[in-house]
Amino acid sequence: MPNVLAVIPARGGSKGVPGKNLAPIADAPLVVRAVRAARAARLIGQVVVSTDDPGIAALARSAGAGVVERPARISGDTATSEAAVLHAMDTVEQRDGTPLDVVLLVQCTSPFITPGDLDGVTRAVLEGGADSAFTAAPFHGFVWRESDQGGHGVNHDKAYRPRRQDRPQDWLETGAAYAMRAPGFRTERHRFFGRTSLVPADPARVLEIDDPHDLDRARALAPLLDGTGGRLPGREDIDAVVIDFDGTQTDDRVLIDSEGRELVAVHRGDGLGIAALRRAGLPLLILSTEQNPVVAARARKLRIPVLHGIDRKDLALKQWCEEHGINPERVLYAGNDVNDLPCFGLVGWPVAVAGAHDVVTAAARAVTTARGGDGAIREIASWILGKELSTS
Repeated sequence: MPNVLAVIPARGGSKGVPGKNLAPIADAPLVVRAVRAARAARLIGQVVVSTDDPGIAALARSAGAGVVERPARISGDTATSEAAVLHAMDTVEQRDGTPLDVVLLVQCTSPFITPGDLDGVTRAVLEGGADSAFTAAPFHGFVWRESDQGGHGVNHDKAYRPRRQDRPQDWLETGAAYAMRAPGFRTERHRFFGRTSLVPADPARVLEIDDPHDLDRARALAPLLDGTGGRLPGREDIDAVVIDFDGTQTDDRVLIDSEGRELVAVHRGDGLGIAALRRAGLPLLILSTEQNPVVAARARKLRIPVLHGIDRKDLALKQWCEEHGINPERVLYAGNDVNDLPCFGLVGWPVAVAGAHDVVTAAARAVTTARGGDGAIREIASWILGKELSTS
């Protein structure tokens, strides 16, 4: 797999909006929203936040990102984002002893960036032959500039006003995400070099936080663009939890020994989370396409029922809900791959784990910051139970 690093620069100082990167939008501060999007992208291997601020560092770690402590010489108002990315690259490569293939600059001042945006710019470099790529939104406005001689058109002749469909397509740089081949970026030291690709982004999501009014706009838009009313599911929303197995409770890898027996790795934190949900009285179910003894063994260990070897998971889930008198609208279903989509369409709270397939992430109502097999179910339990999880 290519070695792909996402760097989120997040200084503590901001003159336009003091404490900007810690400003909450819906359920999370800006820096946490950026970490969530990056961790949910399929093509990103590591996510780090470059910061000089202890509060930002603590939030970044809690959201699952690594932290690179930014030195004072590149933390001032005139410091460039490129300087922060280069420093983070050096830090990560020296720590891991492995050269990077692609590096992303992810701006947490773009609150509505999506995992698909990040995978899009990464794919343009990894597969599309680009040296650098950035998110851009289609733009149809007439741009003007003032001078001593008055206003003049920048992207048009003011004496000629063609229809939109008769004009060449213009693009607006969103400022949200940039991907670069790591060796080329290290040499050129700026984000646009070589062949640069524009990766289309949704114009409705283009917003950069530069002043307090932008924060107000972002907070007003979050319920519409986040798709969850700006919050994660709580106990008041959920009557049952149904969990996929491969890729959701595991990292989707299988080890096979010489006897043909399959082994998978699970996360102890997920077991604690499931135990807390069980003690809280929530009905639980593991639902898996695979007919595999390891699935049944895990279910026995967790002391919850399992349905596996299921071709039509949605039909099995519907029947299970009917048998238990549960409204599917009050079911949380956690999954990671395309065979989970029919269940997503059935329940009220479809949840994708970080690193899920793009179409699954797009269909989810919420996305975990933890990947499958790395504590995603524990995270979901913490959403539902809140403080009860730590005290149960």
